[in-house]
Amino acid sequence: MSEVRTARTYNQRHIPREYSPGGRRVSIYVSWSYPAEAGRNPAELDNRFSTMTEVRRAAWPAYEDPQWSDPYRFQQGVAGSLELFFWAWVPFQDFVEEVTGHPVPVYQRIDQAGFLTPLDERVLDDTDVLFVFGLDHAVTEQEAQPGEIEALRAFLAREDTRLVLGPHHDVGASDDPSVREMEYRHHGDPLVPRQQRFATYVRDLMQGLGVPVMNRYGLRPATRAGNQIVPLSTVRDLDRKDWLSGVTNFNFHMHLPHYDVTTDEPDTVHVLARQPIDMSRPHPFTEAGNTEFNMFLWMPPAGERAGDLLLADSTIFSSLFGGDESLRNFWRNLVSK
Repeated sequence: MSEVRTARTYNQRHIPREYSPGGRRVSIYVSWSYPAEAGRNPAELDNRFSTMTEVRRAAWPAYEDPQWSDPYRFQQGVAGSLELFFWAWVPFQDFVEEVTGHPVPVYQRIDQAGFLTPLDERVLDDTDVLFVFGLDHAVTEQEAQPGEIEALRAFLAREDTRLVLGPHHDVGASDDPSVREMEYRHHGDPLVPRQQRFATYVRDLMQGLGVPVMNRYGLRPATRAGNQIVPLSTVRDLDRKDWLSGVTNFNFHMHLPHYDVTTDEPDTVHVLARQPIDMSRPHPFTEAGNTEFNMFLWMPPAGERAGDLLLADSTIFSSLFGGDESLRNFWRNLVSK
């Protein structure tokens, strides 16, 4: 990828992109309220992001460069860890811009300055592929409004659109402390508390759009030498659009959601990829006999919905967790197939 050397801007209105044949317009929508997440009390153990200080302690010495550790240059509270997300999405944005010829805006439901941006025509009219990253903690009560669901229905009624939903993990849903402890020991990430429940907003969207899927748990993928994630188990005969062409694996993240299909209706949801689980670490899901979890799902167009609806976790699009040619092939497929 070529390096774009332009100044960064913030706090300005999006400039709509003109449609161009063969170059889809891609947008990212982050479902959180930035002030609600950044303002969480660090004394609370559960249901918050880590502070930057906690990240530095756990990942030492990875973030000891003054770029990250100097409080005059980088925020050291929860806001600092939120900003790491934005840094890590830039390679995905740059890659997609090179593939499509269009810049990739990142919208936040409520941004740093408190501006509310609901999912409406201002976001959707110049978008062909929409990624919704479900990173809102449930305690912040981000609820999708009926008008937003209707706007997404209208969006998906357009030909050649696609919606990629990425509700993040749901760790510690049980009221039993021993179960929460087992989940914590399974994923092994000291930065994730015993309870961290995400994605009320995306769950609302799924319910409103009739997506029979629920994000559950935070499961640690199996790895091989060098802490490389093991390949996906794929169902190629269901992959009629070749979403997984040239794709063998995603990137490694310590706690990924299982996308549980909640309907028995055939052909409604195609599970195209499952991820093998690290079986050396017990978890209620594996104790129930499971060895893989649902990682990538596709709902083909049906009825009045002309667009594709897919589910893939937001970590797949973040450079915080590594990447290789297989991952870039996946990115390319989602925005160009």
